[in-house]
Amino acid sequence: MILFLAGTSDARELAIEMQQASYPVLATVVTDSAAKSLVEAGIETHIGRLTADDMASFIQTKNFKAVVDASHPFAEEASKNALAGAKLANVPYIRYERESQQFVDDKLITVKDYEEAANLAAKKRGVVMLTTGSKTLGTFTEKLLGLEDTRVIARMLPRLDNMEKCADLGVEQKNIVAIQGPFSKELNIALYKQYGVTLMITKESGKVGSVDEKITAALECGIETIMIARPKVAYENVHSTFEAIIHSLQINLSKN
Repeated sequence: MILFLAGTSDARELAIEMQQASYPVLATVVTDSAAKSLVEAGIETHIGRLTADDMASFIQTKNFKAVVDASHPFAEEASKNALAGAKLANVPYIRYERESQQFVDDKLITVKDYEEAANLAAKKRGVVMLTTGSKTLGTFTEKLLGLEDTRVIARMLPRLDNMEKCADLGVEQKNIVAIQGPFSKELNIALYKQYGVTLMITKESGKVGSVDEKITAALECGIETIMIARPKVAYENVHSTFEAIIHSLQINLSKN
């Protein structure tokens, strides 16, 4: 069996293809909602965060033959724990990484992290739409809320914990767009126009994360865009197609 780090729609599809290729998986996710779609696809699922030591113990207890890390490109801590856990347990680590996309435009600025994005947004001000999720919302509200000539629009998944976080951080209901993607370019344009957005902030999540639709729509509307680059993680054995992941499994497991 393969220990599989999931959490995105393409990760679910990869898990299905692996099982069809006779590589049964046990997927580990953080939330109940992420587990639901995997369970519906017949994939055994563990819910909860795992440290590197937890990961190593889990691998040894369950006798996993390899770790396939298909977590989100911004799930930096999870990937680092998977790398360390696989090394401690002495099993192969394989990374599925969504292909990165390149955008070139005078109105697009790439920054290294959330803090830099928030600082830059505080200088630009205006109507700022955040499409970066709830986890780092506080980084932006700390810098932006209360600034003159600044309105923060938080676009995120329609979950109770997200709404509670918005309330705790002072984001008013009228400034919350609680909606589940994927989003077409046309829907993005409509949302930008509805709120009069002048600055959009996103992450370099890859095409499957609908980043291209968000950015293309913003640039077509003449909206300045800040894109947060992916975290720098020293991955090993990285592939960007399902076929390459399965081939890597074949090679690595044939050695043992």
